[in-house]
Amino acid sequence: MSAPEQTTEAQRWLRYAREDLAAAERLLADPRSVPRHICWLAQQAAEKALKAALVLEGVDFPWRHDLDALRNLLPAGWAVKVEQPDLAELTEWAVEARYPGDWPEATVEDAERAVATARAVYSAIARDCAQRGVEPLESNTS
Repeated sequence: MSAPEQTTEAQRWLRYAREDLAAAERLLADPRSVPRHICWLAQQAAEKALKAALVLEGVDFPWRHDLDALRNLLPAGWAVKVEQPDLAELTEWAVEARYPGDWPEATVEDAERAVATARAVYSAIARDCAQRGVEPLESNTS
């Protein structure tokens, strides 16, 4: 993939991350929302933000949801590597929010923590992308 193609693809990943985060935040503001949906969207926002950075760096990544593993693929110089040393709790929502299982139901507190972590991941990556001259593409719904 050429550098311009990488930039465009990274912008798309970043836009998707921003949209997922915005959806999670809207749901969090609605007391009728199901917390597990919020947790899942938050996990997806962080995952897509990390993958945007990896695309921009030209790093091949596995199609998995392990946020710590994805973050660790980034080269030095990305703030998220220092600012978010443990993303395991957010990673869990990739599966636990989507399927019934031997785990407790997500709570509003879980949703609040998930959104806060996703927001921090997205913000750190968006800042670093902007410093590299890359901003997210505009939403198709704008």
